[in-house]
Amino acid sequence: MGIPTFLNNMAKQQLLTARTEFASALNQICAERGISPESVLESIRSAILAAYRKDFEMDEDLEYLVEIDSSTGAATVFSFAEGKKDKKKDVTPPGFGRIAAQTAKQVILQRIREEEKSAIIDEYKDRVGTLVNGMVLRFDGKDIICDIGRGQGRMTPEEQVPPERYRLNQRLTFYISEIRETAQGKQIIVSRAANELVVLLFKREVPEVNSGVVEIKKIAREPGSRTKIAVVSNQAGVDPVGSCVGQKGVRVQAVIEELGGEKIDVIPFSPDPVKFITAALSPAENLKVTVNEEEKIALIEAEEDQLSLTIGKEGQNVRLASKLTGYKIDIKGSKKLEAEEEEKKKKEVKLKKKTNSKSETESKKKAKEPKPKKKNG
Repeated sequence: MGIPTFLNNMAKQQLLTARTEFASALNQICAERGISPESVLESIRSAILAAYRKDFEMDEDLEYLVEIDSSTGAATVFSFAEGKKDKKKDVTPPGFGRIAAQTAKQVILQRIREEEKSAIIDEYKDRVGTLVNGMVLRFDGKDIICDIGRGQGRMTPEEQVPPERYRLNQRLTFYISEIRETAQGKQIIVSRAANELVVLLFKREVPEVNSGVVEIKKIAREPGSRTKIAVVSNQAGVDPVGSCVGQKGVRVQAVIEELGGEKIDVIPFSPDPVKFITAALSPAENLKVTVNEEEKIALIEAEEDQLSLTIGKEGQNVRLASKLTGYKIDIKGSKKLEAEEEEKKKKEVKLKKKTNSKSETESKKKAKEPKPKKKNG
């Protein structure tokens, strides 16, 4: 039994005719794909035996094995008593050759697919933590499958950006997050929500960041809405904020466009917590900052006209500033603080009056008490 034309129409393989020998066809495929011929033959033997077991009655008291002629691909099924392979019996049924040939073809195709997938996974292992350009290929439940070149990336819901509306054939930039083991095997996980996506986009658009002259020290992000990055210069005379923003904002605008319009605040990093927190709360101005470095708490006094800017829409500005700096931030308007200070003073005055009154009462009470009589010696 040969395997006539079982390799016909296989992707990226030369068409092989019915007269092509099994051995040379198998060796060619294995050499091109980096697969061991013996491992493929073993898989074929197991698959043929499974096919035999499914379609033909087998004696439970006997053992079975499949032998394959490595030159022609002919398959023979033998049965034998336990431990007596030397007395095996040919039990190959008539017409079984076609089943065996089809089974062998399926095994080889499956092994090739597995090896190709394994090679692709190995390639992308080395690319984890980098950017890749891709296209939305299809939707798999809540996941999105993306064409990223040789492989396919899976973007799970937590890696997606809620405000973005994904559509078929949409071209996007993705961050290769990890190779994840799933029930379907190893998967290349890509992300649009990762902070690293923003960092690498700045590296791509800003030569100073790419070279390390300008460093992104901190980042806080609410994907699809707003990001704050704190930058510092490692070279005298280089403006870190200006480098990231670019002339007329061209560099930061390129990143914003890649992120679908997500707002980006670029601020100078400072080891001084007062300066850093003040910058992190921009665009608010004229803030008075008091910090407790041990407890990582910052009290912010803002003018009334700066209060809404300091807090931001739905508290976003102060929330991102807190993530960026690592401080719990409490913001109060100057009028409120004045009112609280006035109320505090009033309470102190009342307490003082109450204490003084109590002292006077006790003094009067003591003065009225009869003095003890002296005893005569």
